[in-house]
Amino acid sequence: MESEKLFKEACQYIPGGVNSPVRAFRNVDMTPIFVERGKGCRVYDHDNNEYIDYIGSWGPLILGHASDILIEDIDKEIVMGTSFGLPTKKEIELAKIMVDAYPGMDMVRMVNSGTEATMSAIRVARGYTKRDKIIKFEGNYHGHSDCLLVQAGSGALTFQTPTSPGVPDDLIRNTLVCQYNDLESVKTMIQNNKDEIACIILEPVACNMGLVEATREFIQGLRDICNENQIVLIFDEVITGFRLSYQGAAGYYGVTPDLACFGKIIGGGLPVGAYGGKKELMSIVSPSGPVYQAGTLSGNPLAMTMGIRQLSYLRDHPEVYDHINNYALKLKQDIEKIIEENDYPCHVQCCGSLLTLFFKKEYISHYKDVQGCDLKAFTRYYQAMVKKGFIFAPSQFEGIFISYAHNENDLKLTLTAIKEALKECYEY
Repeated sequence: MESEKLFKEACQYIPGGVNSPVRAFRNVDMTPIFVERGKGCRVYDHDNNEYIDYIGSWGPLILGHASDILIEDIDKEIVMGTSFGLPTKKEIELAKIMVDAYPGMDMVRMVNSGTEATMSAIRVARGYTKRDKIIKFEGNYHGHSDCLLVQAGSGALTFQTPTSPGVPDDLIRNTLVCQYNDLESVKTMIQNNKDEIACIILEPVACNMGLVEATREFIQGLRDICNENQIVLIFDEVITGFRLSYQGAAGYYGVTPDLACFGKIIGGGLPVGAYGGKKELMSIVSPSGPVYQAGTLSGNPLAMTMGIRQLSYLRDHPEVYDHINNYALKLKQDIEKIIEENDYPCHVQCCGSLLTLFFKKEYISHYKDVQGCDLKAFTRYYQAMVKKGFIFAPSQFEGIFISYAHNENDLKLTLTAIKEALKECYEY
């Protein structure tokens, strides 16, 4: 197979043969699938195998691969120049769209990735409060900056290394970890570190220990706690921003953070990130203020073009959200019927257009719950689904992403495959 040949070659030049760990497919005992092209909700590997795709570049391809809405006449943009390191009008256009859309956001700064966005937002919070300590939550992943690789989710959880070697103790001693969906753990941590905490950062819907929704009481409770203790509340909306709703998790919960972080969704899948929030906070970012952050490729014109097209379309076509949310809910309900009819020890959790099939019977509300998932069963299930022509994240600790390109027939094919794969998995 061509993917196997490519992987062997890649291992000679790239650590582990991949440029992001979970792509190695080690967790599911497979060789990585090397994708050649994609269109709509399908991708094709170098052997021309076709897969219905539920990764969607890990969420941003809400309109599907190579969407005509996004790529029409893109060549005209390319010949205008791909990077300048100077301001462009497009940066203003995308910033205005984001500020108009997101609750409580007055200003936004473009960066190049979600990791840069969360790292920068935390620096702003520390600069604003003049405090050093931060609170994060077990199983929440906020990129790979040093201070956040503590009991992280996503690839760190997949490879059983939630705290990475190479991160000095001095850099993480100010990172305090609480339990997701547990307000009491937060209150205790704040009491034990009175007037020392700069910010609380979280995924308002956790997507990196599998799909785990925060309760509304938890989100509102964090807002109240931050108000009472002059702590900056940061929503990491790298996955949920403009996907969970056009107003992100802030609109979904009706709770406004002080700062929010965004990622590849705002660039239609191109490398991009952003952080934004209240003017009093964002005004301390250089050159307006003393908190330094910079990037030669920040505000890249191609990423801005794709972002303007995607967010404008989502703004003007609310039916996109009806489509992806309804399809996710139907998929959840139909999988639950299969599980119930066969008494399989697994269940589905869903929020908006995001869902995860957990190989554990009990509902999952925080990091410790995830530890009991049957990873061997997940591996058998995953391998069976790939053989049937379906691809999703090769980890129990990620989500399934529905796109506007998925149609009713795709859903039927998916459910048939899931029914067969679960039967094969549990008859093993």
